[in-house]
Amino acid sequence: MKKHLFFLGLAMIIGLSGCGNKTTNEKSIDVNKEPKQEDMEMEMDHSGSGEVPATLKVAENPTFEVGSEAIIEADHMKGMKGAVATIVGAYDTTAYAISYTPVTGGERVKNHKWVIQEEIKDADDKTLEPGTEVTVEADHMKGMKGAVAVIDSAEKTTVYMIDYTPTTGGEEVTNHKWVTEEELSAK
Repeated sequence: MKKHLFFLGLAMIIGLSGCGNKTTNEKSIDVNKEPKQEDMEMEMDHSGSGEVPATLKVAENPTFEVGSEAIIEADHMKGMKGAVATIVGAYDTTAYAISYTPVTGGERVKNHKWVIQEEIKDADDKTLEPGTEVTVEADHMKGMKGAVAVIDSAEKTTVYMIDYTPTTGGEEVTNHKWVTEEELSAK
């Protein structure tokens, strides 16, 4: 019995010894600055399923037609800017830049571009103002779905789902969500 109590006590000491070493210093990640984007490369789901929210409206007259190619001007991720995109989908909606702390923990993500109206819980049709607190239903990145976010900016626009091969090499990214019309240029 004493032997069992000794081992139980030893196990508790070992188990509890790691509990006091956690820190709660939150660092911020600004996804619009290249060095920090590289830190997030492992967290970003480069390719998506191609599924879109049922209420998302297909754009009637998009600048870039589905199946056409365009040059990506955005640099949301390493190797994106300057890559040739194939347009997979074009939708009219409101695109939001948001800041949030992942539900899985970790550093706060600032100014993430883009989450659309249909990917925000209970957003309805009303454009949300900067500073509004929302719950994210998108899962573009690990820890995003279910996160409480703050709207940084809102833009009524056409958003595009695209396929592209990064300019830095590597595998083709398919069904990437989202780039706005202003982030693409004619090929």
